[in-house]
Amino acid sequence: MWRARRAPVASRASARHAAFEALLPLAKSLASRYHRGEEPLEDLEQVAGIGLLKAIDGFDFDRGTSFSSYAVPTITGELRRHYRDKGWAVRVPRDLQELSLKLGKAQDAMAASLGRPPTVAELAVRLETTVERIAEVRLLGTAMRPVSLDHPLVREPGDEGETLVERLGDDDPGYAHTDDVFTARRLLDRLPERERRILELRFGEELTQTEIGARLGLSKMHVSRLLRRSLQTARPARRCPSRPLTHHS
Repeated sequence: MWRARRAPVASRASARHAAFEALLPLAKSLASRYHRGEEPLEDLEQVAGIGLLKAIDGFDFDRGTSFSSYAVPTITGELRRHYRDKGWAVRVPRDLQELSLKLGKAQDAMAASLGRPPTVAELAVRLETTVERIAEVRLLGTAMRPVSLDHPLVREPGDEGETLVERLGDDDPGYAHTDDVFTARRLLDRLPERERRILELRFGEELTQTEIGARLGLSKMHVSRLLRRSLQTARPARRCPSRPLTHHS
């Protein structure tokens, strides 16, 4: 069919299309070998199809070699370039990208021969690298397709499930008041019991002076005077914590 290049343009286009249709199963088979779950298989099949077209256009029939010996490296090269250039959401050194591809094929081959998943040490021996290098490549796998923070962690029919962002920590508004709480507690502990109780009722339970007086058996005026004195005593103590509080009878 490559002799059709000497034919008119229409005939060459027809022969090219016929060759592509006939050899497309080969391209899809190679695409499935490189499929690792992160990339949609349909996308890889399109990439392999591009590689097949390049092989058809570049094959020299007069060399006397089989087409498959030329097409397979051309298609797999296209697939590797796709992973190298477009398959990574984060740029990764090329040597690690290539090792990642080798690692995927080695894992499948060794699992088939061993009847179990290979260990990291076994993979390192097979690929002639170090255990640390294998571990590094495995961690880099997350750079292929990072998970969206809005992606549901558990998928159930009719339920979107909890998302990753819902598990992330957020600023607790209570933290901003931590210092104030400790300061207030320290000041309260240094006041007489009755004055401390008045402050707790006034600002903790938000009672009025009349309600505080009724609860403690004091007049509203007495409560007002004790409250004012407690606050005046606490203010300088906050500016200088080491200064002792003076108790008034």
